[in-house]
Amino acid sequence: MSSSALIIGAGSGLSAALAKRCAEDGMRIVLAARTGEKARSVADETGASLHLCDASSIDDVDRLFTAVDAEIGMPDLVVYNPSARVPGPVTDIDPAAARAAIEVTCFGAFLVAQQTTRRMLARGSGSLFFTGATAGVKGFANSSVFAMGKFGLRGLAQSLARELHPQNIHIGHFVIDGGIRSKRTGRQDDGTDRMLDPDAIADAYLQFHHQHRSAWGWELELRPWQERF
Repeated sequence: MSSSALIIGAGSGLSAALAKRCAEDGMRIVLAARTGEKARSVADETGASLHLCDASSIDDVDRLFTAVDAEIGMPDLVVYNPSARVPGPVTDIDPAAARAAIEVTCFGAFLVAQQTTRRMLARGSGSLFFTGATAGVKGFANSSVFAMGKFGLRGLAQSLARELHPQNIHIGHFVIDGGIRSKRTGRQDDGTDRMLDPDAIADAYLQFHHQHRSAWGWELELRPWQERF
């Protein structure tokens, strides 16, 4: 039986690289995105199905997993990518916007973890990975909301690893400690490797997924060799 992957927060960049890498590995892929605009071309390229889902919505996440159950059953790998930023001085931040951002970055990860874990425990195996950031280990000025969300995400992953590794569920938290290459101005490949290559990050996720359980990691920090901050 072929393996499968569910990538939540699908779009361009890292999630697209993950989808392509999983497809190369022969995995059947399901993508989930809030609007689907950025994910449609990835779905077409990889043969993935695409579902619309607001990851911070209890009902949306429940509907997503019910649909995936019917489509392919419980995936072997689930990756949670969504996050939201509300930058600025703490005195100026809109509280409603802050709450919405934290719900995407952290609470949505809990919702996905709960739905995933129930199914993986019933099957007895699986991998659940979370995409973190520098902000999950070091809070920056004027970035309090993003730090709260990513610190919470990292705490969730660490707690789940201690709870679920003994039950054959592999938890992974990835600290993406640097900028990721993209087509945006200032993020293109200039030949110096000062930014993370999304394809190289995707390779690291799949290597983590294939770790033998006698030597499972729960966290991996990925950092470009010329990063200066």
